[in-house]
Formats: sequence, C-alpha cells, structure tokens
Amino acid sequence: MSSSVLYDAPGPKARIRNRIFSVVGVLAVLGIVVFAVLRLNAKGQFEPEMWNIFNNAGVRTNIRDGVLTTLKVFALAAVLSLILGALLAVGRLSDHKPVRWLATGFIELFRAVPLLITIYALWVLFLTYKSDLGFTGDGTEFWALVIGLTVYNGTVQAEVLRAGINSVPKGQREAAYALGMSKTQVMTTVLVPQAVRAMLPTIISQLVVTLKDTSLGFIITYKELLYSLQEMAGNIVVNDENPYFPMIVVGGVIYIAMCMALSALATWIERRGRRTKTGIPVADAAQPLAAGDAAADLTATDAPDGKTD
Repeated sequence: MSSSVLYDAPGPKARIRNRIFSVVGVLAVLGIVVFAVLRLNAKGQFEPEMWNIFNNAGVRTNIRDGVLTTLKVFALAAVLSLILGALLAVGRLSDHKPVRWLATGFIELFRAVPLLITIYALWVLFLTYKSDLGFTGDGTEFWALVIGLTVYNGTVQAEVLRAGINSVPKGQREAAYALGMSKTQVMTTVLVPQAVRAMLPTIISQLVVTLKDTSLGFIITYKELLYSLQEMAGNIVVNDENPYFPMIVVGGVIYIAMCMALSALATWIERRGRRTKTGIPVADAAQPLAAGDAAADLTATDAPDGKTD
C-alpha cells in the first residue's frame, strides 16, 4: 500500500466509503438542480414570452445604461485603488516610523471592515451632509460606492505591491544604493517596476474583484447593472409573473463577459511585458585582427596625432 507524507493512503473500506459519499453528493446536487428547474418551469420562467422582453428597446437601453454606470464606477475605483495602493505600500516600507505606523493602521483597519459596511457608512455620511458637500442627483451613491471600493481594494493592492517589492532580490537594492541613488530613485526605478511585473496576475485578479464588487451599489440604490436588472424584474409582468430568472441569467452572462474581457486584457499585457526587450544590447563581435594589424593600430594610437615615426 502506497502512503503519502501528508496523509495515509485510504484502505479498501475508506475507498468504498468515499465512492458512496461521492455518488450521494452528486445525486443530491442533481436533485437540487432538477427541483429548481421544475419550480422555475411551474412559474413559467422558461416560457418564450419571458425571454421576449429583451427585444424591447427600453429593456435593452436600461441594460446598456446599467453596464455603462458599472464600468464608470469600476474604471474610477480601479485607477484610484492602484494609486492608493502604491502610496500605502511605499508608506508601509518607509524608514520613518510615524509614516509606517499610519500606513499600517490604515491598511489593517479597512481590510478588516467589510466592504459593504464601508460603502453604507459613506453613503449615510454623504446623505447627512449632502448640501454641504454639493452633491446633486445620484452623486451621493456614486461617490460612496467609488470611495468604498477605492479604500478597500487600495489596501489589498498595497499588500500585493509590498509583497512584490520584498520579493525583489536585495542585491539589486544594494547595487542601486552603491551607485549613489536615493531611496526614492531606488523605489521608483528599480523596485516598483519589478514588483508590478512580478505581481501583475494578482493585481489583475484584484481588479476583477473590484469589478464584481460594483454590484454592492445595489444596496445603496445606485443604478448600476444589478440594480437596473432587479428594478426591471420587479416592474415587468409577463403571464402574471415577474421575469426574475431571465434577468438573473442575462446579468450573470454580462458580468462573466466583463470579467473574462478584463482577464484577457491582463493576459495580453503580461505576455507583451515578457516580450519587451530591456537592458543594454550587446554589441556585435567584430572581425578578429591579425597580429601585424593589431600592432600597427597600437603604434598609430600611441603616436602623436595618430602618426608614426
């Protein structure tokens, strides 16, 4: 019987028991799926009329507007979170204790607080001082969502960048200091570019999380994609039923498409970065000289004005 360092290989009884549990688990999942399909079918969610609502120009316009508002929030929050993450990462690596403690406290605080609570607290705060802050329309919901996403994802990006900076070999930092570079020059020209390249997959993965977290705007009634779909599903009636299931399916497909497009963009950027030629190019080797030609060139170099006696 083969064994592993981490665990003992299952015996005959354990293998039989595992197969039984696997079969029971698969049957339970299939039973739940069948039950859900039957219930949805009984509610008429699979009827053609339910799906025909997407041929309506108003429905398509609302979905388009929801996608655009979602992308607007994501674009602004993504840029601001990357900037905040870079600042917090540099602050946490600072030699000045007050700066390091302040950055560390900020990161640990907003990483521990759930994002939904941060967004909701900002929304209530902005609503309370709406007139003083000059918000109009849906400005309170928009900025509460953007700032909440920025603060939370910025703290996560800061830890990602800090890990990338610490992964750069110490020899490169020491060599840069030996050349007379300041700490700011070392950080901006040596450490951060390599950290970004090393941690790019993780950075993009967190941006995908940022994109999905825009759906939390539903809680504060911001009209992003999820809120638009829920609002249409509650107002549209087809055959005495609301089309919740078609809206969920369409919304899920749109979110998956946006996340896959962002992941594809990240893959393209990563591959392009690997193909980028960096460093000093090596000069081509010259043709070897004969011994007599080398001696003549040396004599001509040593003589004044390049002339020989």
